[in-house]
Amino acid sequence: MIPPAAFFGLAALLFVLGAVAFFVKKDLLTQFMAVEIMLNAGNLAILALSRAAGRTEGQALVLFVITVAAAEAVIGLAIIILVFRRRKSIRTDDLRDLKG
Repeated sequence: MIPPAAFFGLAALLFVLGAVAFFVKKDLLTQFMAVEIMLNAGNLAILALSRAAGRTEGQALVLFVITVAAAEAVIGLAIIILVFRRRKSIRTDDLRDLKG
């Protein structure tokens, strides 16, 4: 059996990679995927903790988080497509004038 520390290490690595990608990359689609990777890293940590404790509530929580993430992905991609249609670019440097 794989120890929970290995899952926590993998979750931490995925979260750090997602955070680095979010701050380094300059287009909305890549930043959006980086946020999804960070969300999945959190899911992995919750599942590892749930498995280590021998409880199933963590699995139910992750199921709800995945459901919300799927809805968020649809809405986020729709917004990115609308921004691209209007501005002809999804680079964040080109979208600075959208500030309120």
